[in-house]
Amino acid sequence: MRPGAQALIGRGQVRHARLRPAINRFAYPTYFLLLPLRSLRAQPSPALHRNRFGLVSFSDRDHGDGRDDCLAWLDELLFTEGLLHETRGEVWLHCLPRVLGHSFKPVSFWYCHRADGGLGAIVVEVNNTFGERHCYLLHGTTLAWGRELTADKVFHVSPFCEPRGRYRFRFMLSGVHPPAADARMDSPMRTIARIDHDDSEGPLIRTSVSGTLAPLSARSARAAFFGMPLMTLAVVARIHWQALKLFCKRVPFVRKPAPPTQFLTR
Repeated sequence: MRPGAQALIGRGQVRHARLRPAINRFAYPTYFLLLPLRSLRAQPSPALHRNRFGLVSFSDRDHGDGRDDCLAWLDELLFTEGLLHETRGEVWLHCLPRVLGHSFKPVSFWYCHRADGGLGAIVVEVNNTFGERHCYLLHGTTLAWGRELTADKVFHVSPFCEPRGRYRFRFMLSGVHPPAADARMDSPMRTIARIDHDDSEGPLIRTSVSGTLAPLSARSARAAFFGMPLMTLAVVARIHWQALKLFCKRVPFVRKPAPPTQFLTR
């Protein structure tokens, strides 16, 4: 039997640039998890504190509809959308971990693979600071690593952006392809997830999260934690700091609308 895919931890940077009506740019260090959920169901990782407290941990309830098995939620979603047969390969969840039990995940990415290792679907899961969550489902013949994918923006994220326009996504990998069950880590592996927001006037927001990946172990988790011991709290603090800067730059404030009636945008 070939060994299952291993859980990974990434260390890198979040970048954000607002282009109008006032320029606002920032870049912050971050770390994140890349978890092969089907493999972890068959063989849990001893280094992953799952659904229990740890310096760095993962909780299924932070994703999907909040149940104790987030992969079961995803499979139900894919079945409802007629995509389960196309996504019977590995499912990799790219997300921020809990840190000291605290969680806030602005965006997570579910990379759903076909049995042959190719991409069958991507689910982009977005959370806002009001405790609301919405998902964007990307699939079709244009789905591939490095290729631009689009979706209409319908979910309110920032009080300085209208919940309309278009998202442009691009997901890239370099080095060893993570879905390979027997992948070796001889060469550095990097991942980049880009989300650009265009409105009726053109490009408005440019964001990305990137990092170098390594096997998740007790040692790599400790190194990430002690490098940024209050990361998730820092994420929330930085969001509010950047909002204050936009307010001072007189960027128009957008009142929060009601959330979309549908949890999923196709």
